[in-house]
Parts: sequence; C-alpha cells; structure tokens
Amino acid sequence: MASPSPSCIAATLFLLSNLLQLLSTEAQAGQNCPSAFECSPLGTLGYPFTTIFRPKCGLYAINCTGATPTIGLIQYDLWFDVLHSSSNNKSFLLGDPFLLHTVSCKCNVFDQTSLILPNSSSVSFKILWTQILWKCSKKVINESGHESLRLIRYCGDHGIYQNHFLDEATPPNCSKVDYPRYLIVELSYQCLQCVSEGGQCQDLESGRFHCIKRKGNVQAQIKGRRKLILLLGLGILGGIVALFILGLVFWHIRKIKLKLGSAASASRNISADPARTSKMYFSLPIFSYYELEEATNNFDSAMELGDGGFGTVYYGKLKDGREVAVKRLYERNYRRLEQFMNEIEILNRLRHQNLVSLYGCTSRRSRELLLVYEYVANGTVAEHLHGDRAKCGTLTWPIRMSIAIETARALSYLHASDIIHRDVKTNNILLDNCFRVKMADFGLSRLFPTDVTHISTVPQGTPGYLDPEYHQCYQLTGKSDVYSFGVVLLELISSLPAVDVNRKDDEINLSCYAMKRIQSCAFSELVDPRLGFELNFKVRRMTTLVAELAFRCLQHKKEFRPSMDEVLEDLMNIESADYEVIKAAEKDENNGKSKTQPEADYAWLLRHTSEDLPSPKSVIHKWSSSKSITPATSR
Repeated sequence: MASPSPSCIAATLFLLSNLLQLLSTEAQAGQNCPSAFECSPLGTLGYPFTTIFRPKCGLYAINCTGATPTIGLIQYDLWFDVLHSSSNNKSFLLGDPFLLHTVSCKCNVFDQTSLILPNSSSVSFKILWTQILWKCSKKVINESGHESLRLIRYCGDHGIYQNHFLDEATPPNCSKVDYPRYLIVELSYQCLQCVSEGGQCQDLESGRFHCIKRKGNVQAQIKGRRKLILLLGLGILGGIVALFILGLVFWHIRKIKLKLGSAASASRNISADPARTSKMYFSLPIFSYYELEEATNNFDSAMELGDGGFGTVYYGKLKDGREVAVKRLYERNYRRLEQFMNEIEILNRLRHQNLVSLYGCTSRRSRELLLVYEYVANGTVAEHLHGDRAKCGTLTWPIRMSIAIETARALSYLHASDIIHRDVKTNNILLDNCFRVKMADFGLSRLFPTDVTHISTVPQGTPGYLDPEYHQCYQLTGKSDVYSFGVVLLELISSLPAVDVNRKDDEINLSCYAMKRIQSCAFSELVDPRLGFELNFKVRRMTTLVAELAFRCLQHKKEFRPSMDEVLEDLMNIESADYEVIKAAEKDENNGKSKTQPEADYAWLLRHTSEDLPSPKSVIHKWSSSKSITPATSR
C-alpha cells in the first residue's frame, strides 16, 4: 500500500491543531459571565453581546447607560447609536446620523480611505450608507480658508472635515475618507442556532465558527474533551488508510454531485425566497423580486404611475388579487438606500386613514430594492389641478376644501408622532376614487426628537415649496411643513403650479405671486374663476379666508406661522361656518343698520388678520422647466 500523501498528513495536523484550539477556548469560557442582562429600551440581551463593564464576556459591547443604546467597535473606540432592533434582538440598525461619536474615535480610523469592519463568522456588519469626510492639513485649511468645510475633530497636524455644501470633489491637499453612517449588525445563522441552544459563539483563529456548549461543569467538559482528542487522534491515523480507499470511489461521488447540483441549487433558491418564508424585515412582509416583476409585467413602462421622489412607481397586481403600487429605486447606492430604509422606518410606525399604507418590501439581498404600497387609483392632487386630469373639472370647491382639511389632519398626526414630512406638495397627495387624501413619499422625512427645537440639516425638498428660512439657516422644524402646506393651499384656490417659469421673474414662485395679490386684496386675480368666486358668496368668503390662512403659513419667519394643529382648526372652522348668517350680517351693515347679534357668529373669521404681519421675502429660484425637481442631496 502506498504511503500517506503530504496533503493527507497536512489535513491531519490541521485538524489536530483545531481540536487543541477548541480545548483552550472551552477553558476560557469558564469565566464568571452572566447569561443575560437588561438593556433599556432593548430589553433582555445575551451572548454574543455584553455590557461595557464585562467586555470579555461577548463579541461586541453595548452601552445602555445613555438615553440611546450604543454598540461599540472596541478596536476603533468607535460607537454607533442603536436606531432599530428586530423583535428578537438578533439584528440591529446602527447609525451615527449627526457624526456625534466621530469625535471620540481613534485617529487611526482615518488613516485609510475607508473603515475596515471586523471580520467574524458569528456577527456581521453591513454598511448601508457612508458619509464622505475629508482629511486635510490644518495649515492648508488655515491658508486657503475653505468656508464650506466644517471641522469634526483634530488628529495631530491634520483635521477631519465635513463639506457643508456636499461637493464631493476633493478639496486641494485633502484626502477622502468614507465614514460609515448607517450599518446593520446581525448574528450569523450558525450563531443564532448556537445561542438558541444555550451556547456561546466563538471565532477560531482559522476563521472557522465554533459553538461552546455550557451545560454542566466546565472542568468536567475539559477532561472529556482530552479523552475525545486522544480517541480522535487514533481514529484519524486509521482514517488515513481509509482515504486511499475513498479515493477509488471519488470519481463516482463527483458524478453523483453533478447530477444533484441543479436540484440542490433550486432547493437553495426556494428556501431563500422571502415570499415563501415567514421572515419579516423591520416587522414588514417580504416580497420576492420575481413576484413583483411578474405583478408589474416586468416593470413595463406602460404600468408607470409616476415619480416617487427617489424611484419610479409602477402599478401591479399580486396573485392574491391585491392592487399595489411598487416603488423601484433609480439606482442602488448608499444615499438611495438610506431613503429606502428611512421610508420603511417611518411608514412602519404610522397608522392613519390619510397616509398611504406600506404593504412590505423586498429583502436587502434582492436584485433591486422595492417598496410595495397600497394602490391609490385616482392620481395626485397636482394632476387634478394642473395636469392631464384638470380638464375634467372634478375638483369642485367642496372637494378642494376637504382635501385641504384631510391633508392638514395627516400632517398634524405626523407632527404629533415627532415626524417632519419635509416634502409636502400636491404631487405627494394622492386621491382615491372618493377623493379622500392619502399622503405619500416619506423618503425625505425625519424623526424629530422631542427635546430639541430644531434639527440642523442640509435643506432638501422641492423648489416652490421649500421653507426660505430652512433654506437659509439649515434649521428644520415642523414649521417647514407648515410653509409647504401654505403653498398647497394656494394651489387649491388658484389651480396654478407652485413653480412656473412663464410668469414674471419675481412671480415664478406661486408664493410670491399670491402674496402680492393677497396683500392688495386682489383675490379675484388669485382664485380660479371656475370655482364661482364672483357668483357664489360662500365660495368667495371661504376662498378669501383660506388665502389669508395661506398668507400666515407663508411668513418668512417661522415664529409668525401657525402650527399644523392651528391650521387644521382654522380650516375646520372655515368649512363649518354658517355663511347665510354672515351674508345677512354684511347686508345689514351695508344698508347702514346697526350691528346685530349674528356678527358674533362669524367673529372668529376676523380674529386672524395679516395686516400686522411682515411681508414675506421668498427665495426665488429660476428653473429650466416647470417640472417638480427633488434635489438628490445628502442628509
């Protein structure tokens, strides 16, 4: 019989070294570590996560002492906020959205062009979005005076900067560093199974995974392992002889594998198909890409419903008969992925009759990232006001008033939920067949902490609707939505688009066009004559009052604007007033009679006046077309 080959001997030595390593890791597992610990608000956590006070008891430490839990990469001294956790606390969405923790990390993090995350067979980190930072010489910055660069921290003779204006071109004498802003950390399937069986996950030096079982006395286990190693060693030596025999039948085994390969591949595809499993993503149902591709007729251009902010929206019909709207990302990059994740997080926590419902999404491992919404059949308010549907004239004044109230009710609910929509416009207000409002497109929305007055962020939105103070001061508040809603009110009473380059230069923005006419009381020049402004007293009175309310919403300073709750209350009062009484009172006054009691019934109509408010100074933008444009800028 031939002697053992070098490859067989090497395999034997490799296996023996791994067995010795297993023995040493079992001994290390005997330290006094808790099996579980409490971390508010995540609840009870266990291995492989540990507290910052016992870092050797797990793979990654969680700091639960602050208001927001953080997970730390110890080797970088780098921490990320836990923005979301799965129901079983085995998967986390991490983020450093305001670069709050960057100032505490080690300077060697910025020595390379991107952060290299730890490689583990137990836990994986996946970067969803990176922030471009610049490593520049302090001397160069002082001499050139880059006003657009904001200092994050100093690292010796260099500084780490963030570009205010998001210009991704490399500043002179600076190097680019990709810093992770949003990540997902999750346990591997092997680690999940190990933890569920009461074990602890262990990464071997060879990169292989090992599960340490902690049942019974650890020392007894070690003694048992030693005996097992001895028996295995003897068995391996005998196994070398068996390898020669197995080699004779290797070609037969390979042939069988080739036959079963296609079947095994198909089996893996079926098991990985999210549509055929009960897996949930952020508590949402998962759809397969192929299911949605079939529902939209391979994303046929004839099925397009319109532009969804960061993706094209298609009509589709699922196999269960549901009609859906499928949003497909324009491109798969970190910025689009962040908006994709943001819309999932926002809509998943909201339930309101005037907000579009999110049915589910594709897995992040899918070919494309797709969101699945309820289908709202009657188009957008913009289409009915100045689009293809405007010719039908279906938006009578009562319907427009109802649209204004329901939109205000939806925004009031968002603000009560600490959410700012940030892209309120008639293109994002959908109508069902009964002309009920369904607000959509939350890709730019922001969660607004209750303990702050504003959020400093780069302005985003649509020209013509953007709050000028937010545009100038970079401070986002709920009053930014109020300003945008004021433009929506102007569109409802005028049927004019928010931006029209065919108007005069100082009236391209509808807000500027309307302000002049409201201040001069020229309401007949602003209100759509098809609404019956000249002939119907009730329409004339209501449109005038709505125009005055829009004027208050469009004040340049946010302090002069009402809240969304106040806007909603005023709109409901305008709708429910008794205009016959008001008309009679005005007639008595015009005839020179003394003022009568009915005037008290409409006194609320006069309690808000624009005479004492400053005139707005809107920022005018010139655009190459009147089509709505949402600038794709970073948060």
